[in-house]
Amino acid sequence: MATAKQKITLNASRDIPFHKLVLSQSNVRRIKRGETIEDLAASIERRGLLQSLNVRPTLDDEGNETGMFEVPAGGRRYRALELLVRHKRMAKTEPVPCVVTDAHSTVPIEEDSLAENFQREDLHPLDMFRAFQTLHGRGASHEEIAARFFVSPTFVQQRLRLAKASPKLLEIYEQEGMTLEQLMAFTVTDDHARQEQVWEALENSWSKEPYQIRRMLTETTVRVSDRRALFVGVDTFVAAGGNVLRDLFEADNGGWMQDPALLDRLVGEKLKSVADEIAGEGWKWIVVDVDLPYGHNHGLRALAGIPADLTEEERAEREALRAEYDRLEAEYGEVDDLPDDADRRLGEIESALEAFESRPMIYDPAEIGRAGVFISIDRDGNLVVDRGYVRPDDEAPETADGDGAGDPTESVDGRGNPSVHRTTINVGAQASEPEEDEGEAIKPLPERLVIELTAHRTLALRNAVGASPHVAITALLHRLVVDTFGQRSSNGCVEASIRHSYLPVQDAGLKDSPAAKALDERHHAWKGDIPLDDDEALWAWLDGIDDASRQALLAHCVSYGINALYERPNPYGGGGVSQHGLDQRLREADRLSAATGLDMVDAGWRPTVDNYLGRVTKSRILQAVREGAGEQAAQLIDHMKKGDMAREAERLLADSGWLPEPLRLIGDFWGTEAQAEEVEALPEFLSGDGGDSSDVSADAAQAIAAE
Repeated sequence: MATAKQKITLNASRDIPFHKLVLSQSNVRRIKRGETIEDLAASIERRGLLQSLNVRPTLDDEGNETGMFEVPAGGRRYRALELLVRHKRMAKTEPVPCVVTDAHSTVPIEEDSLAENFQREDLHPLDMFRAFQTLHGRGASHEEIAARFFVSPTFVQQRLRLAKASPKLLEIYEQEGMTLEQLMAFTVTDDHARQEQVWEALENSWSKEPYQIRRMLTETTVRVSDRRALFVGVDTFVAAGGNVLRDLFEADNGGWMQDPALLDRLVGEKLKSVADEIAGEGWKWIVVDVDLPYGHNHGLRALAGIPADLTEEERAEREALRAEYDRLEAEYGEVDDLPDDADRRLGEIESALEAFESRPMIYDPAEIGRAGVFISIDRDGNLVVDRGYVRPDDEAPETADGDGAGDPTESVDGRGNPSVHRTTINVGAQASEPEEDEGEAIKPLPERLVIELTAHRTLALRNAVGASPHVAITALLHRLVVDTFGQRSSNGCVEASIRHSYLPVQDAGLKDSPAAKALDERHHAWKGDIPLDDDEALWAWLDGIDDASRQALLAHCVSYGINALYERPNPYGGGGVSQHGLDQRLREADRLSAATGLDMVDAGWRPTVDNYLGRVTKSRILQAVREGAGEQAAQLIDHMKKGDMAREAERLLADSGWLPEPLRLIGDFWGTEAQAEEVEALPEFLSGDGGDSSDVSADAAQAIAAE
């Protein structure tokens, strides 16, 4: 018969008065680390002793117990209790929970001390974060949690910030798939989809350092230290709806502004406001740019201005500041390290005196009317206004006797009446009234406009694919075949998923477009039928519907993965789309458009002032009218100002079926010959029947075109 293995016997626990305990000299801990004795004492006072002391009875020379106990494991707890007794916050006879080891044990007493410290495992940061999160959810502030656990409020904020990471990344970190430093880097942004996208791009890379993760997450943002951000100010940016990313784990110099387009708009608006104010001084032109190019004033004549005179009060203030500056310099001239107050005051005086020296210049009014101003921002975000430059073409012509041709501010119109001088303000590459002749060159469409146009196309294409099960199934099968037989690999089980791509840039009318309304109606109709709360019920429901319904539902789901959006390619790889990927995306969008028979005209898109005509150059407007309504229609409006031209072009193109390039299929052709038969009928006196239209006065043509 087999003998049962002897079970272990655990050491007994008992309460021992504190004055019966002494610290053992066999404790292996010699070096002080981590939490201080004072902090531990405060914790015991708040929560009690959470962990018993490990003790052994002391023996006399004959091997008998003396009634005293030495503490080989738990020395820091013993010293914290000792501190509480010394400060009269605990009685010296207070019973202390102890685990008593046999005094005659064969295990050396040093081993007890080593085992308790060596086998201890630190709390996982995720467990700490979740505990902090629970306390915070119960109403405890960062400061209160920090005080309870004797850490800094910043430490608590950092651990709570781990909640900003995607649950998928938290799971990877928990399974030791990434380091804590890498996880911290992901908390720069709250966008879980972007976090996961960056990790997918880096997880198989040899280099996935935290700084690289932060760079990829913030590559489409603007640092707060950027000159544009300093010029506008963080408060103004946030008040306008912008978001500032902050990194609690690294020095971020103020963070990153997340919406560069909003920042550029605020910069432009502020610079334009300054330009409008300076225009009231009577300058002929004003050039505004965030960063003027090198040599921007080359070949221009600089006006010689006279500094504005100081008033008596300003002179007295300047002298008082100089006297105070001299007094402070004399007082602290021999001191190696200036006091903070004195150093700050000297800086204030220097700034005030510099303002007196850089006071506005006074220019000859006769020169102001032919000269201009440059407005920009310096590297520190300060406004720079550089007045008084004359272009060679604006110099006053010389008469026979050497005198100038006259005051440039006094000109007349075609009827002999004095004209009103208006300043031309150029903001970057855009000019405000009065307009200059743009020439015949057709400039590329603005990038934001292309993105908005392709957002319309994406939504219309989703609607078309959702209504065509055959095309949707073909598109899905194409995706699966490429993944199965191509060179790509996936990490999941099937990895055939629909990632709903959002449209970050869109115009105000997109949500009210026919495609948007049709998609919403179809989506809500399906959502009302599908049992989404129970996975088993969903499977049974899908298994039971007829084939036509299954195909229609599949088409609807596939449609949400359609992305025909133009976006700026990322030349650095990683996040975003490459040029090759963008080209492939747009080619496939054309193929889907052809397969579904998508026509953006039938989808409800029409060129308007808001969505196209008011946001392109006059050359682009005329080109659109030539292609959509014919050359004669373009000639009717080519003399108009841009605003009037855009409004009239909207009327002329309303039923023409004309589309801008981003909305056309490859192979679509627009030209005056193709549209010759569809030109809007002209009035009799402008048509060939009533005589040569070239004899018609410009005033009559303008009146007809602007009706």
